[in-house]
Amino acid sequence: MVSACLAGHSCSYDGLPRTCAVVERLVREGRAVPVCPECLGGLPVPRPASEIQGGTGVDVLEGRARVVNCKGEDVTGAFIRGARAVLEIARNHGIRAAILKARSPSCGYGRIYDGSFSGKVKTGHGVTAALLVESGFQIFTEEDVEKEWPAHGAGWPGENVIV
Repeated sequence: MVSACLAGHSCSYDGLPRTCAVVERLVREGRAVPVCPECLGGLPVPRPASEIQGGTGVDVLEGRARVVNCKGEDVTGAFIRGARAVLEIARNHGIRAAILKARSPSCGYGRIYDGSFSGKVKTGHGVTAALLVESGFQIFTEEDVEKEWPAHGAGWPGENVIV
């Protein structure tokens, strides 16, 4: 499973893709399923930028934090719906790994924006990444694969597995 924006889909908050050549290749070869949790949760493209406030994706899932957009609107419900939809899609396809968009309030893995809309980051996962981690998935970001996986894809973990 991969973040759809990394596969070249124009689904990021600003309506632009965040294309990653490795991810685009996996999808083109039929080895990965692209998903956008924010779109699956019902948010439009484009949409105001959102960040997690008061915690991380784990905290959002446990009701201790909220996802708020830059206009001050609470969009937590859409982020949770999208995360659950992604998990269902992954389970339906037998997927156990994902390449997700770094720092995103949905897909960020290990580091996310800090909720201040200032570009600063904090430790933690986005809502979808947190749900996938909790469900036993192996998670990578585009930054991981761009560093670790040569353009041809040889030798990378999961080479023969649909992610």
